[in-house]
Amino acid sequence: MEWTVHELAERAGVSGRTLRHYHRIGLLEPDRIGSNGYRYYGPDAVARLQRILLLRRTGMALSDIAAALDADQSRASEITALCSHLDQLREERTAIEQRITAVEHTLAMRRAGREPQMDVMLEGFNDRYRDEVVARWGREAFEASNTWWHSKSFAQQRHWKDRSEQLLARWAELAHEQIAPEDDAAQEHAAQHVAWFAEIPGTPTHTGDLVQSAAMIRAMAAMYETNPDFHESFGSQAAAQLAARALRIHAAQTLETHADG
Repeated sequence: MEWTVHELAERAGVSGRTLRHYHRIGLLEPDRIGSNGYRYYGPDAVARLQRILLLRRTGMALSDIAAALDADQSRASEITALCSHLDQLREERTAIEQRITAVEHTLAMRRAGREPQMDVMLEGFNDRYRDEVVARWGREAFEASNTWWHSKSFAQQRHWKDRSEQLLARWAELAHEQIAPEDDAAQEHAAQHVAWFAEIPGTPTHTGDLVQSAAMIRAMAAMYETNPDFHESFGSQAAAQLAARALRIHAAQTLETHADG
């Protein structure tokens, strides 16, 4: 049994233009093309179309569908493609949930006659540094900290942001006083900075992994020194550099020593 473009399109609930497009891009070949130029589709083509439409409903790109269906082990590749796409959808869901939270906050503030604090609600905790966090410590670390942040109420986020600003402001004060990174005042604040890290799920300091904590602190110190965004956050490049050097000393004297022990 064979179906023409019109017949298959009618039964599959798609347009004839869609089937012709799938043919042009090599996604769905007809079984044969008649002397009259008509495309004819048999059972194998229909079965492939079913799989295409299933994957298409997930939002998967046509190029990804083609790769999944044309692989030697089509079932395994299809599962891999679906898993990858599911991860993407979950990321999009997280982004949408964050936007919902932002709109809810804006609406609540407007109803109360107040100005919304959109810097906190839109930027999130570490959204700005997402790629770098994922590259250094993995997607799970980012998702754990990101979920923890976005589960907070606006008041909780505001409180955390205030504490964070106080932490950075203290580094600026120490830099202005020309305190050396190995001095007691700098080392005491470095310990507070590490304790601040430990409050954040997804970080090695939160789980108590001393070796990984030391590695994380060294990596953060490098970012503090080289990333202009952090220079701005600390109030100056000098403050960020002081924090970086003091944290390295703290990691070497405390975390790495205890890990070796």
